[in-house]
Amino acid sequence: MNKQHFDVIIVGAGLSGIGAAWHLQDKCPTKTYAVLEGRDAMGGTWDLFRYPGIRSDSDMFTFGYNFKPWLGDQTLADGPSIRSYIEETADEGGINQHIRYQTKVREVRWSSTEARWEVHTEHSATGEPGIVTCNFLSMCAGYYSYDNPHMPEFPNQDAFEGPLICPQIWPEDLDYHGKKVVVIGSGATAVTLVPSMAPDVEHITLLQRSPTFMSATPGRSGLANFLNKLLPANWVYNIVRFIAMNMQQFFYTKARKDPEKIRDWLLKGVRKELGPDYDMATHFNPSYNPWDQRICAVKDGDLFKTIREGKAEVVTDHIRQFTETGIDLESGKHLDADIIISATGLTMNVMGDVTVFVDDKEMDFGQTWTYKGLMTTEVPNLMNTYGYVNASWTLRADLNAEYLCRVLNHMDSTGARTVVPRLRPEDSNMSERPWIRDFTAGYMQRMMHLFPHQGDSEPWVNTQNFYKDRKMLRKAPVEDGVLTFS
Repeated sequence: MNKQHFDVIIVGAGLSGIGAAWHLQDKCPTKTYAVLEGRDAMGGTWDLFRYPGIRSDSDMFTFGYNFKPWLGDQTLADGPSIRSYIEETADEGGINQHIRYQTKVREVRWSSTEARWEVHTEHSATGEPGIVTCNFLSMCAGYYSYDNPHMPEFPNQDAFEGPLICPQIWPEDLDYHGKKVVVIGSGATAVTLVPSMAPDVEHITLLQRSPTFMSATPGRSGLANFLNKLLPANWVYNIVRFIAMNMQQFFYTKARKDPEKIRDWLLKGVRKELGPDYDMATHFNPSYNPWDQRICAVKDGDLFKTIREGKAEVVTDHIRQFTETGIDLESGKHLDADIIISATGLTMNVMGDVTVFVDDKEMDFGQTWTYKGLMTTEVPNLMNTYGYVNASWTLRADLNAEYLCRVLNHMDSTGARTVVPRLRPEDSNMSERPWIRDFTAGYMQRMMHLFPHQGDSEPWVNTQNFYKDRKMLRKAPVEDGVLTFS
């Protein structure tokens, strides 16, 4: 059977995959490529999630691509606007013709003899298998499972007579008008859902086991709106992007060096929103330090406004059990509910749930080391895009795509067919560190053992620092004694 062959296969047609395709066309114009997408539309997260109020929790000036200005007037943009931005990028770049929809990648097999990947696919609708081959794989499938959303098993949950909803699988026909709703969780999804649903429900409760740091964030940039009257749009985008990137890094660094000062600053902001009599200690003062988990951006303070107006409440307690009519809490309180929404995080995965074989050996990525946060020891010709947890995802995705192009062009100039990172003798005593350090979010801690380890020095690091990564990926020599070309 003849297998169609490409120089590069990109897995995933979301924000990362479309960006990778744009960079590849721009910097490696002779390369043939295909984008394999398991769903029937591009957009990834921004097409999959359809719950009320779905939006970014990063500013669009850094969440947008480095090559295409975000021209919308929203700083924290809604999901449909982000999806349109991705679609527009693909259309302008002629990327659409390279996308194969409903093509789910199930496993990939590397042959050292042939120096190529065999990519095994399945048609999402019919189940029909397929095979394509490529020289290089760019994994842009994100960091969570589309097929296995996280849904905890709550005590006695079958007793509840209403619907129990996972935001990742939002029912199109869900009617919540005039209903009593409980949203379990206190992360970005819950913080978005509660104020979006509040105007239409009888009552809505955000139920959390423990508080999360939150900060009211303007939905639109006053600086951008001012500069747009004076300067071309791409100038404005780059100016505001530069300021936002530096503010992100400054705030994160300050939070690490002086967590109590940042804690006080964040809590004062919430106190200002909710008033002096609100029980801040119980509901908004986390036990962990700022940026041990992501800080939730509250768009225009909308969650705080709904609490002030009595349209929503926050309850901090533990679930004892579900009942026919709601939830019994450990405190003895009962929450009445017609609908319960479990906004309790995602199921993280490695390589988009794709099984990876290297010369018939199935890879256990938990036993490998990361190279610059995008390649893995003993896995040839494969890069995986994983964005930042402490800044906008796309900042890292753009750097990864640029580095992929650097490596491909270097291979062409030297005649190399294979590139793989390998530990050197001097790396044998490296300290072993988790893939993401100093980040305590439960959805990550559940899965960290599945990811490659970090070392204690470059290039065996996943820095979560744009400026360090920019130097490492844009400036450092491709030939570094660690990457082995053959």
